[in-house]
Amino acid sequence: MKALKAGVLYFTLVFGTGFILGAIRILWVVPRIGTRMAELLEEPIMLVIIIVAAGWVIRWLQLTPALSNRLGMGCIALFLMLLAEFSFMLWVRGISISEYLAHRDPISGTVYYVELGVLFILPSFIARDIVRSESTAPKLHPGISIRGKL
Repeated sequence: MKALKAGVLYFTLVFGTGFILGAIRILWVVPRIGTRMAELLEEPIMLVIIIVAAGWVIRWLQLTPALSNRLGMGCIALFLMLLAEFSFMLWVRGISISEYLAHRDPISGTVYYVELGVLFILPSFIARDIVRSESTAPKLHPGISIRGKL
């Protein structure tokens, strides 16, 4: 059940940010530099969002380090992302999935699809880093505060 919550939250963070960036891209960036360049400029920002969101969700929900949980989180987020993307294309733009795929820019479209793969697989790699860093972190007495002492 935690993997489902994690996947939905992960999707919400990434999709919400992508929706806002997409509006900025379409309204202000595309008219100035074109679709391909605008999409390619947006992709690194989205990659950072994916990385930060995955780590934050795993920590926030304290998702166990089991690979099935992490892949479940990524799979749910990917499924919801594709569902939202294709539903949006059909509903708002009135085009079919095949038309949408046929009209994607070959370069920025490929980068986008690779990024979807990263969205899916990344939580399983973040889990290893979190487990490793938590197991090697020094333990403090519960009553000791280190606030302000760096």
